[in-house]
Amino acid sequence: MTFTFRPVDPAGDAALLHSWVTHPKAVFWMMQDATREDVERAYAQIAADEHHHAELGLREGEPAFLMEHYDPAHRELAGLYEAQPGDIGMHFLTPPTDRPEHGFTRAVITAVMTRLFEDPQVRRVVVEPDVRNTAVHALNAAVGFVPDREIQKPEKKALLSFCTREQFTAATGVAA
Repeated sequence: MTFTFRPVDPAGDAALLHSWVTHPKAVFWMMQDATREDVERAYAQIAADEHHHAELGLREGEPAFLMEHYDPAHRELAGLYEAQPGDIGMHFLTPPTDRPEHGFTRAVITAVMTRLFEDPQVRRVVVEPDVRNTAVHALNAAVGFVPDREIQKPEKKALLSFCTREQFTAATGVAA
């Protein structure tokens, strides 16, 4: 599967993103009760933030998933672990579907990691999924993430995990 990326357009993509982030499948995205306006406002804030970015992953030009990346020294994990130079934080969300496609989510996380490692400054990807999100823990492990420890964030208990370029390549065979 081949994906391309483009920045989220907060106003233009709000309705689509709202349908994704409020779906029961997206419970760990923590926007279940958000209105379309709330989603637009949240992504407008991200678009204006030099330390946080949101992109849509496109498949044949159509939105296929959402990816956010951030500087963990300034957002999400600031003060919760000792960020190293070259760290980048990441979240991704695949939308609900009536026609699940075997291997799709694994292809998405592989594409997201490849995208992040395209930046030569990035040495390690950091994630902090909810400890209860066992499906994403398995996906993370499949692309080379190694859990470090549980941390308490204001909104959740999270599993802090890291993946270096070398770990990603060893796990996937994809050069990073």
